[in-house]
Amino acid sequence: MTESATAATLFGPEDLRIVEHPLGPLAPGMVRVRFGAGGICGSDLHYFRHARTGDFVVTSPLILGHEISGEIVEINGKAPGLSVGDRVAVNPSRWCGHCARCVEGRANLCENIYFMGSASKTPHMQGGFASVFDATPAQCVKVPSHVPYQAVALAEPLAVSLHAAARAGDIAGRSVILFGAGPIGLLTMLAARLAGCGEITMADIAAAPLAFAKKLGADRTIDLSGGDAELKALAAEKPLDVAFEISGTAAGLAAAIASVRRGGTVVQVGNLPGGQIPVPANAVMAKEIDLKGTFRFGAEFDQAVDLIVGGKVDVLRLVTAERTLSSAPDAFRLAADRSQSVKVVLTAG
Repeated sequence: MTESATAATLFGPEDLRIVEHPLGPLAPGMVRVRFGAGGICGSDLHYFRHARTGDFVVTSPLILGHEISGEIVEINGKAPGLSVGDRVAVNPSRWCGHCARCVEGRANLCENIYFMGSASKTPHMQGGFASVFDATPAQCVKVPSHVPYQAVALAEPLAVSLHAAARAGDIAGRSVILFGAGPIGLLTMLAARLAGCGEITMADIAAAPLAFAKKLGADRTIDLSGGDAELKALAAEKPLDVAFEISGTAAGLAAAIASVRRGGTVVQVGNLPGGQIPVPANAVMAKEIDLKGTFRFGAEFDQAVDLIVGGKVDVLRLVTAERTLSSAPDAFRLAADRSQSVKVVLTAG
């Protein structure tokens, strides 16, 4: 069995290195997975740029990556339904299953959760951008061998988007606006379509992502780089029912609150900066807006895998580049360039 793994490891802002890590014996109750593919997420990019995302700060070397798939190469103990050689989508969430939030069916809010590639806990839970990594059997969802690793690796961001759409409630026939046309914004747009929403507007400050959103089916796009006059005109003419704030900016949240109708809904999807930010909170009261947070996902992970395997959501339409795991630092720099990239996926090579 492999005694070491190479991994994309973050040491500080823009200090991502390919490092060899020793692999000890596989712990009882765990499975060992050979890396198949992994998507570079917006939170990965925040870590890469700043060694933090929101309130989660990197304080020791961190292997990044939580959008991952691979092949099981070793099992130690019981792993119902799994065998060596199986292809799996890997759920990065490791829930405790017994805290109050888990018991009430909100495992994404688990009080004892560990999440791969995250600095939310100390010591940090290492991620999956490694040639070999370990997971629990519960994290592994078996997929057919004909489904590309690149596709099932994107079950995680699709699950995030499905959960966000669910948090908005019944959106059938309702008009929707999304702020932020990155991968999560685009997938949330597709999730809203699956939920039967009405007209979709995508807003962003960059032309290339907006063009991509149009190609994926947005009914209208608004370029905010030159100001918000068009957005204000739309909101005045026909205030929108639901806004998803995905850019993770104070300006995006303010625009979302301003654009929805009285009694509308705003779902905060993007990871806002840590600490306090200015928000037009009085409008939440005066317009009686439902302002909802959405955090990661729960049962939606299995739903996302099913949608991808069944061909109901073609996540590979978002992939604009593939790079090998060994070239992860360059791949991160490419992913950070929104003029060139929507989704960059790492492969085993």
